[in-house]
Amino acid sequence: MVKAKTQYVCQQCGATHSKWSGRCDNCGEWNTLVEQVVQGAGQSSVAKAVGTGQILKTQSMKDVATDGPSARLSTGVPDLDVVLGGGVLPGAVVLLAGQPGIGKSTLLLQVTAHLGKTQDVLYVSGEESASQVKIRAERLGAQQSESLEFAASTSANDIAATIRQGRHRVVIVDSIQTLSLDEIASAPGTVSQITNSSNVLIRAAKETGTAIILVGHVTKEGSIAGPKVLEHLVDVVLQFEGDRYGGFKIVRAMKNRFGSTNEAAIFEMYEEGLRSVENPSAALLAERQSADGSVVLATLEGTRPLLVEIQALVNPTSFGYPKRTASGFDLNRLNLLIAVIERRTKLNLSDKDIYINVVGGLKLNDQAADLAICMAIASAAAGRRIDDKTVVFGEVGLGGEIRSVTALQKRIAEAKKLGFTRAIGPKAAEGKGFVTAVSDIRSALIDYLQK
Repeated sequence: MVKAKTQYVCQQCGATHSKWSGRCDNCGEWNTLVEQVVQGAGQSSVAKAVGTGQILKTQSMKDVATDGPSARLSTGVPDLDVVLGGGVLPGAVVLLAGQPGIGKSTLLLQVTAHLGKTQDVLYVSGEESASQVKIRAERLGAQQSESLEFAASTSANDIAATIRQGRHRVVIVDSIQTLSLDEIASAPGTVSQITNSSNVLIRAAKETGTAIILVGHVTKEGSIAGPKVLEHLVDVVLQFEGDRYGGFKIVRAMKNRFGSTNEAAIFEMYEEGLRSVENPSAALLAERQSADGSVVLATLEGTRPLLVEIQALVNPTSFGYPKRTASGFDLNRLNLLIAVIERRTKLNLSDKDIYINVVGGLKLNDQAADLAICMAIASAAAGRRIDDKTVVFGEVGLGGEIRSVTALQKRIAEAKKLGFTRAIGPKAAEGKGFVTAVSDIRSALIDYLQK
């Protein structure tokens, strides 16, 4: 009996190797090589393809016929519609990824319950049985939708055949990592299965104009599990972020062929499902206490202004190497800001442990948070408070200068709406009346930290 030919495929980048090794030579990742049987031994696919094919029929771009603007389907969640660019577009393929237990299936079942009132919707689960999904549907009030159908399957062939019937306007697949093609021998979740299963579903969606929402798993580093090509294949990539045990949860678009990637939807989990947060700034500041190390930052989540509390704790270190810990803020950026404070002011932080916390479980990617972080650290180190009715924003350069930030008017309007009387910001905001401009970090600390 002829032994089947095998090769080792990297699950991170898809590179093939003739023998197993602990580290992929192409991408450098460890323990990602999986053995797979080589299909179709003999003449290579490239050699077979030489001389085949037909000449394409081309036409001028001005002669290309369009179907007109397709009506988008509302998800029933206005904030999610904004993130999607106005709703779910027929024929679009959306990938929703997030940590386990954060609420992906809950959100999609809420969406399908709304869509099922007016459209034919199919929910396909490869992870749960019909009875398990029914329990969640009863909790969310989705069991009454007559047009919402359910199927439990892990076969990409069967799901694609069902989509090609054209009966359903929207299909939810939970999740893409559980699907497999009959023609491929590797296990579900491998590079070849994810890539080929996605291609089969996407072709079926484009042929029939069916919108597909795929649920994706993430790795322990937070990136979407499987090959990077999965993100290139789909039209929209949504990332579900936040703390799965509490706090706010944020859905943001990492890629969107039909809209902006600057939008974000903020949710909070309740017993009856996820609910949009109408005024997140007020909720984040509701339990704030006036103390040293507490600073209010005017930041942005997408294009939405948001006021969040930055907390800092500075203690003398008990070890030779001081500890720096950040929750919701980049640790490398924190170390850089600490170095700027030490170099450009008279504060000595070399023997201090520094802890930074962004209240509400949010993760800040806004450079305008620099000044608020610096003032919170200085406030905690010196035991001085900042005025309770003051918000802070501004980027800090290596020379200690305060640089301008985007969307000044939105930040100012949000602060005024919640009753704040002053903002400390860069010189670019000078003349706004509400904003007190500062030129460098030293003057900001000297002038606005109170005893």
